[in-house]
Amino acid sequence: MTEKADLKNCDRCGREFPTEDLIEEGGAQICENCYINAHQKIKVCDPWAVRSKKILREKAGQVGTDGLTDVQKEIYEFIISKGGATREQIADQFTLPPEELENEFAILRHCELVKGQKRDDGVYIVAFED
Repeated sequence: MTEKADLKNCDRCGREFPTEDLIEEGGAQICENCYINAHQKIKVCDPWAVRSKKILREKAGQVGTDGLTDVQKEIYEFIISKGGATREQIADQFTLPPEELENEFAILRHCELVKGQKRDDGVYIVAFED
Protein backbone atom coordinates (compact mmCIF):
# COMPACT_ATOMS: atom_id res chain seq x y z
CA MET A 1 0.00 0.00 0.00
CA THR A 2 1.27 3.47 -0.86
CA GLU A 3 2.01 5.76 2.05
CA LYS A 4 0.58 9.30 2.08
CA ALA A 5 4.12 10.72 1.77
CA ASP A 6 4.48 8.98 -1.63
CA LEU A 7 1.42 10.74 -3.10
CA LYS A 8 1.40 14.00 -5.03
CA ASN A 9 -1.25 15.98 -6.91
CA CYS A 10 -1.10 16.30 -10.69
CA ASP A 11 -0.25 19.91 -11.52
CA ARG A 12 -2.93 19.99 -14.25
CA CYS A 13 -6.00 18.13 -13.01
CA GLY A 14 -5.22 18.24 -9.28
CA ARG A 15 -5.96 14.56 -8.65
CA GLU A 16 -3.69 12.61 -6.33
CA PHE A 17 -1.32 9.94 -7.69
CA PRO A 18 1.69 7.99 -6.48
CA THR A 19 4.73 10.19 -7.15
CA GLU A 20 6.38 7.55 -9.35
CA ASP A 21 3.32 7.59 -11.68
CA LEU A 22 3.66 11.29 -12.50
CA ILE A 23 5.45 12.50 -15.63
CA GLU A 24 7.76 15.53 -15.77
CA GLU A 25 6.40 17.88 -18.46
CA GLY A 26 7.70 21.43 -18.82
CA GLY A 27 8.58 21.73 -15.15
CA ALA A 28 5.22 20.32 -14.04
CA GLN A 29 4.41 16.91 -12.59
CA ILE A 30 1.38 15.58 -14.47
CA CYS A 31 -0.57 12.33 -14.58
CA GLU A 32 -0.69 10.01 -17.56
CA ASN A 33 -4.19 11.18 -18.60
CA CYS A 34 -3.13 14.83 -18.66
CA TYR A 35 0.02 13.91 -20.57
CA ILE A 36 -1.98 12.02 -23.21
CA ASN A 37 -4.55 14.84 -23.50
CA ALA A 38 -1.77 17.38 -23.99
CA HIS A 39 -0.16 15.35 -26.77
CA GLN A 40 -3.23 14.01 -28.54
CA LYS A 41 -4.48 17.15 -30.25
CA ILE A 42 -6.97 17.13 -33.09
CA LYS A 43 -6.44 19.88 -35.66
CA VAL A 44 -9.47 22.17 -35.92
CA CYS A 45 -8.69 23.53 -39.39
CA ASP A 46 -8.16 20.30 -41.30
CA PRO A 47 -9.98 20.15 -44.67
CA TRP A 48 -9.32 16.42 -45.06
CA ALA A 49 -10.80 15.68 -41.65
CA VAL A 50 -13.89 17.72 -42.54
CA ARG A 51 -14.27 15.89 -45.86
CA SER A 52 -13.73 12.47 -44.27
CA LYS A 53 -16.16 13.19 -41.43
CA LYS A 54 -18.77 14.46 -43.90
CA ILE A 55 -18.51 11.32 -46.05
CA LEU A 56 -18.62 8.98 -43.04
CA ARG A 57 -21.60 10.79 -41.50
CA GLU A 58 -23.50 10.73 -44.81
CA LYS A 59 -22.85 6.99 -45.23
CA ALA A 60 -24.06 6.38 -41.68
CA GLY A 61 -27.14 8.54 -42.26
CA GLN A 62 -26.09 10.91 -39.48
CA VAL A 63 -27.34 14.49 -39.41
CA GLY A 64 -27.10 17.19 -36.76
CA THR A 65 -25.89 15.77 -33.47
CA ASP A 66 -26.32 12.12 -34.49
CA GLY A 67 -23.21 10.14 -33.60
CA LEU A 68 -21.81 12.68 -31.13
CA THR A 69 -20.90 11.86 -27.55
CA ASP A 70 -23.10 13.21 -24.76
CA VAL A 71 -20.44 15.81 -23.92
CA GLN A 72 -20.21 16.98 -27.54
CA LYS A 73 -24.01 17.27 -27.70
CA GLU A 74 -24.07 19.27 -24.45
CA ILE A 75 -21.36 21.64 -25.71
CA TYR A 76 -23.20 22.10 -29.00
CA GLU A 77 -26.54 22.77 -27.26
CA PHE A 78 -24.85 25.27 -24.93
CA ILE A 79 -23.38 27.15 -27.90
CA ILE A 80 -26.74 27.18 -29.69
CA SER A 81 -28.65 28.30 -26.58
CA LYS A 82 -26.30 31.28 -26.13
CA GLY A 83 -26.24 32.27 -29.81
CA GLY A 84 -22.50 31.68 -29.63
CA ALA A 85 -20.04 31.44 -26.77
CA THR A 86 -16.39 32.17 -26.12
CA ARG A 87 -13.98 29.39 -25.25
CA GLU A 88 -13.83 30.83 -21.73
CA GLN A 89 -17.62 30.70 -21.33
CA ILE A 90 -17.66 27.10 -22.52
CA ALA A 91 -14.73 26.18 -20.25
CA ASP A 92 -16.58 27.74 -17.28
CA GLN A 93 -19.69 25.70 -18.09
CA PHE A 94 -17.91 22.35 -18.62
CA THR A 95 -15.18 20.99 -16.39
CA LEU A 96 -12.85 19.73 -19.11
CA PRO A 97 -9.12 20.24 -19.42
CA PRO A 98 -8.31 22.87 -22.10
CA GLU A 99 -6.75 20.27 -24.42
CA GLU A 100 -9.83 18.06 -24.26
CA LEU A 101 -12.12 21.03 -24.87
CA GLU A 102 -10.09 21.94 -27.98
CA ASN A 103 -10.46 18.36 -29.23
CA GLU A 104 -14.23 18.58 -28.73
CA PHE A 105 -14.34 21.86 -30.72
CA ALA A 106 -12.32 20.21 -33.49
CA ILE A 107 -14.74 17.30 -33.76
CA LEU A 108 -17.75 19.63 -33.81
CA ARG A 109 -16.01 21.69 -36.50
CA HIS A 110 -15.22 18.58 -38.58
CA CYS A 111 -18.94 17.73 -38.41
CA GLU A 112 -19.64 21.27 -39.68
CA LEU A 113 -21.75 21.99 -36.61
CA VAL A 114 -19.70 24.91 -35.21
CA LYS A 115 -17.16 27.43 -36.41
CA GLY A 116 -15.25 30.40 -35.04
CA GLN A 117 -16.63 33.89 -35.56
CA LYS A 118 -14.84 37.13 -34.78
CA ARG A 119 -16.99 39.65 -32.95
CA ASP A 120 -16.18 43.07 -31.52
CA ASP A 121 -15.44 41.64 -28.09
CA GLY A 122 -13.56 38.50 -29.18
CA VAL A 123 -13.82 35.18 -30.97
CA TYR A 124 -16.97 33.14 -30.46
CA ILE A 125 -17.82 29.54 -31.26
CA VAL A 126 -21.11 29.69 -33.17
CA ALA A 127 -23.43 27.40 -35.11
CA PHE A 128 -21.92 26.56 -38.50
CA GLU A 129 -24.81 28.05 -40.45
CA ASP A 130 -24.43 31.50 -38.78
